[in-house]
Amino acid sequence: MSWGTELWDQFDNLEKHTQWGIDILEKYIKFVKERTEIELSYAKQLRNLSKKYQPKKNSKEEEEYKYTSCKAFISTLNEMNDYAGQHEVISENMASQIIVDLARYVQELKQERKSNFHDGRKAQQHIETCWKQLESSKRRFERDCKEADRAQQYFEKMDADINVTKADVEKARQQAQIRHQMAEDSKADYSSILQKFNHEQHEYYHTHIPNIFQKIQEMEERRIVRMGESMKTYAEVDRQVIPIIGKCLDGIVKAAESIDQKNDSQLVIEAYKSGFEPPGDIEFEDYTQPMKRTVSDNSLSNSRGEGKPDLKFGGKSKGKLWPFIKKNKPPPPPPASASPSAVPNGPQSPKQQKEPLSHRFNEFMTSKPKIHCFRSLKRGGATPEDFSNLPPEQRRKKLQQKVDELNKEIQKEMDQRDAITKMKDVYLKNPQMGDPASLDHKLAEVSQNIEKLRLETQKFEAWLAEVEGRLPARNEQARRQSGLYDSQNPPTVNNCAQDRESPDGSYTEEQSQESEVKVLATDFDDEFDDEEPLPAIGTCKALYTFEGQNEGTISVVEGETLYVIEEDKGDGWTRIRRNEDEEGYVPTSYVEVCLDKNAKDS
Repeated sequence: MSWGTELWDQFDNLEKHTQWGIDILEKYIKFVKERTEIELSYAKQLRNLSKKYQPKKNSKEEEEYKYTSCKAFISTLNEMNDYAGQHEVISENMASQIIVDLARYVQELKQERKSNFHDGRKAQQHIETCWKQLESSKRRFERDCKEADRAQQYFEKMDADINVTKADVEKARQQAQIRHQMAEDSKADYSSILQKFNHEQHEYYHTHIPNIFQKIQEMEERRIVRMGESMKTYAEVDRQVIPIIGKCLDGIVKAAESIDQKNDSQLVIEAYKSGFEPPGDIEFEDYTQPMKRTVSDNSLSNSRGEGKPDLKFGGKSKGKLWPFIKKNKPPPPPPASASPSAVPNGPQSPKQQKEPLSHRFNEFMTSKPKIHCFRSLKRGGATPEDFSNLPPEQRRKKLQQKVDELNKEIQKEMDQRDAITKMKDVYLKNPQMGDPASLDHKLAEVSQNIEKLRLETQKFEAWLAEVEGRLPARNEQARRQSGLYDSQNPPTVNNCAQDRESPDGSYTEEQSQESEVKVLATDFDDEFDDEEPLPAIGTCKALYTFEGQNEGTISVVEGETLYVIEEDKGDGWTRIRRNEDEEGYVPTSYVEVCLDKNAKDS
């Protein structure tokens, strides 16, 4: 029984059947996958159910679970938890042993099927090509035979005609011979192609197709066997956990058998036993006797009078009856929370212990100014460069991170400068390798970048030192190194850390007072800004272009000549003036300073 011999002409049907087999396998994989999801969901529901009925710690329920029946119920819940775990094991084993394995096998099966049917189509195309060649040679042979017959008839007609010249007859004869030769060649070609086609066709139907179909048959049989093995695994996965599930059920049965009704009854007695004895019989009082007071009656009355106190006030009767008599108890004292501090809307006493919920609520209320602070930052615009909107520790981390990044960039630029310098030295020693002057611009650009990065680093290091407490305040030199230049923080940002907000959300007077102090300080600084301008002590020429983007700096263009009004004090900055209205600081390394001798001596 072979598909190659029995189904040699069913190529398309076999292709459909094998595709159907793969679809069935994928459907089985989907079935197992849904089963694993059901097992997981069932296990999750069982765990939630077990957790739901577990007694809560430090509650009255936990005290009630001292009875054997309740302990058995707890054991049942624990066993159900383990039972749920076995369903999780079923899901995991099915996923790892069936789903993953079959999914990988399906991919391999698709590749193998594709390869086999590709070989089959290739063989079909080859035999079709051979058939087309055979048909072409056959038509050519037929055409040549017909043309040879026509040429022979034409020659015979010309030969029989006495009016035709001998040259025309000879020409017709030669043409007939050529046609006959072409027909013979076509015949030989047709015969050769026919033999070749028959050989190829025999190989196709008896060798190629049987081999390909045999591979497809083996592939399909392996798929069927693999699916059967997966079904066995499906059952084995369930069977493997049956003993453990049986142990869980045995645990439930054992817990049920451990229930002792007598013990539970004894526990009830111990829990609710009062220790009192039940009341005795009540004596009969006869009201039908006439109310005649005789001596005997008086004696009887006296005896009854002596007996009744024994009934009412005797220790035995009183001990028997008082537990069943309801007495009017005095009203309970007012609770401690009745003080004004316990009123929800009243002020809270600092000595009063707060509940956790109220404590958290108070924490939330105390964090309200911070929330307002962030809102003010959002209104104020972008985050300031010195991270003054952050708390001190977070600000320190941000500044340290920024300093580290700048140091890395400086090291990178310095490495690049060293590399350019080495290359320039090589060019100087070997001029044929390059022009050393061509690297001057690049070297100056790298040096300029290093200077900028160092200035930035100094600025952030000053802020970092201020945060860490190394510097009490930023003096004039630190402000120059940090920019003078860095624009002052927006009012909303500066006031962020100083916001004072009352519980109802309104600002207190402290903020307005601080604002007034800042305004006075600003006016005081403005008085010094109205002083006469400093005289020029020399001139300078800009070596590079500098864009003064920060406050206190001035922009210069390469080659521009300006006046020097204050030389470098050791902080790397020189104060210059362009005209009476434009002056500011530029990096000393960006300009070439030429001081007047008289001004320098003075």
